[in-house]
Amino acid sequence: MDTQGRGRSENIDPADQWVLNPKTGEYELRLSPSAPQSAVPKSRAAGAAGRRTAAPGRDVPSPRRRPGGPAEPLPGRRGRRPVPKQSKAKKVLLWTGGTMAFVMVTAAGAGYFYLQHLEGNVKTTDVGDAGAGSFKKDEAFNILVIGTDKRTGEGNEGYGDAGSVGHADTTILLHVAKDRSNATALSIPRDLIVDIPDCPTKKDDGTETTVTGQQGVRFNRSLGEDGRDPGCTMRTVTENTGIPVDHFMMADFNAVKTLTTAVDGVDVCVTKAVDDKESKLVLPAGESTVEGEKALAFLRTRHSFGNQGDLDRIKVQQQFLGSLMRKMSSGDTLTSPAKLLKLAEAATNALTVDSAIGNVGSLKDIALELKQVPPKNISFTTIPVRDNPAERVRATVVVNEATAPQVFQMIKNDVSFTEVKQQQAKEKAAVAARLKGTRADASEVRVRVFNGGAAPGSAGQQLAWLQTEAGVSKSENAGNADATQARTTLEYAPDQADQARRLAAVMGLSGAAMKPGKSVPNAQGLPTMTLVLGEDFKGAGIKLDAASVKAPDVDKSTADKVQCAS
Repeated sequence: MDTQGRGRSENIDPADQWVLNPKTGEYELRLSPSAPQSAVPKSRAAGAAGRRTAAPGRDVPSPRRRPGGPAEPLPGRRGRRPVPKQSKAKKVLLWTGGTMAFVMVTAAGAGYFYLQHLEGNVKTTDVGDAGAGSFKKDEAFNILVIGTDKRTGEGNEGYGDAGSVGHADTTILLHVAKDRSNATALSIPRDLIVDIPDCPTKKDDGTETTVTGQQGVRFNRSLGEDGRDPGCTMRTVTENTGIPVDHFMMADFNAVKTLTTAVDGVDVCVTKAVDDKESKLVLPAGESTVEGEKALAFLRTRHSFGNQGDLDRIKVQQQFLGSLMRKMSSGDTLTSPAKLLKLAEAATNALTVDSAIGNVGSLKDIALELKQVPPKNISFTTIPVRDNPAERVRATVVVNEATAPQVFQMIKNDVSFTEVKQQQAKEKAAVAARLKGTRADASEVRVRVFNGGAAPGSAGQQLAWLQTEAGVSKSENAGNADATQARTTLEYAPDQADQARRLAAVMGLSGAAMKPGKSVPNAQGLPTMTLVLGEDFKGAGIKLDAASVKAPDVDKSTADKVQCAS
C-alpha cells in the first residue's frame, strides 16, 4: 500500500496509517502486516532499511556523512536525539452551521489522491446564474446553508414528512465580512411568507426549464416543490431581502449524525429536564453531550422549548451551532490526525454545493477565510418577523417591516452586529484628529444633502429623518450630485467645524469622511455645509461607521458564549 492509496484495503482508516512517534515528534507510516510492502515507491524503498517513513508532505533526508567517515546515524535511530519539528501537514479546519450542518474542509496533508477522494464525496448542483461564480478571497461573501427534510440516508425513515421532496427545512444565510473581522449567521424561518420568483432549473437529463414563481407562500416551498433546486432558494432570499447570495451548501439528516459523532459529541445545555415523546429526546437539566441520533433529536425537538414553535427551535439550533463551532476549533480536534480525517470524510459526504465551489480546493479556501473570524464576532440572529395578520390561527409569519429592513441593509453593506475592535482602531486616529472639539447644537447645523450614489430617494429620506428625528431643521434637499462616489462625505469650512462635528455624531461619520474645504450659500444666502450620500449609505437614520452603529433591537447571540435552551 502506498501513501497515495492508503486506507483502501481491508477498510483501514487512513488516519491509522500515520502514527505520531513520541520520541521523534514525527508521523510515521505504520502499515498493517497484511498490507503489500512492495507498493512503497522505489525511490524510498532503496533507503528503507534503518530509516523512518515521512508523513505526507515531508521529505526524508538522505544519510549524512562526516568528511572521511561513515554515514551519520539518522535522528531517532541509535543516534543523537533529534529536535522535534512541527509537522508540515496542513490541518483540516471544519466549520459547520445550521441544523443539517454546514461544513467546509481544508486539505489534510493526506496527499493528492486522498484529496481527489474527498472531492469525489462532494455532490454538486448547477444553479446557473443564481450564484456569483468563483469564490473570491478579497471580497465579502454570502453562503446560503440549507438543511432539507428529505428522508435520505440510513435510519432516517422516521424523520420529516414521508412524502417530502426535500423542502428548505432549516436555512441560514452566512455573511462573512470583507476584512474577515466578523460574520453574521441570519436564520430564515421556514414558515415565513415570501414571494418565490420564476426559477430557471436544469433537469437530470440536462435540459432546462423554468419553474413558475408563487406569491405569498411559505419560504420552505422554495426548494423541492415542482422541481425547484437550491438556486430557487437562493433567488428567493435575494428577492425578499435584497441580499445577493453567492453560493449554497446543502445537507440532510445524516450530516448532524455523522459530524457530531466525528468530534465525539457536542456539549449542549438545557434549563430543565427534557423528555420529549415525539423526538425521543431525554436529557437531564444542565449540560450534556449529544452525538448521532441524539444530536439530531436535540435539533428537531420543538415541543420542549419555548412556545413549541419554529422560532424557538431556531434559537436552539443557533446555540447548538455555537457549541459545535467551539468543538471544531478546539485543540483536541485540530491536533488529532485520526479525528481530522474522520471530519474530512464526514464533511465532504454531507455536502451538496453549487458547481462553482464543488471542489476541495474551493472548500478549503472558504474554510481558511472563515478561520480568520474570531468566534466572539460571529453573530447569530433571525429575520425579524411578526404573526401573519391574515390568519386567525397562528401558523405563519411575515417580515417585520419596522426592523427587518435595517437588518438586511447591515448585512448587505457589510456592517457587523458586534463591536469590532479592528475597525475601531482603524478609525480612531482620523476621528480623533477631525472630531475633537465642541459641537454645535443640532438646530444650528446648516447642510445641503446630495445623493451621490445611494439608492434613489435616499437624499429625501435622510433629510426627513434629520429634520424630524435628529433636530437638524436647517437642512435642505439638493438633489443628485454631479458624480457618483463610493463613500459618503461632508465638506465644511473651518468656521463650520463645530457644526460638522455635530452632524458627524448624528450620522456616524468617520474622520475620513470629514472634508475640510469651503461652504456654499443656501437659499437664504447663508454658509452651508455639503453632505453627499455615497454608495455606502445604509438608509435613513442608520449610522455609517460599523464601530458605532446601533444594531436593531433583535435577538442575537455570538459563537463564543455558552447558552442553555429553555
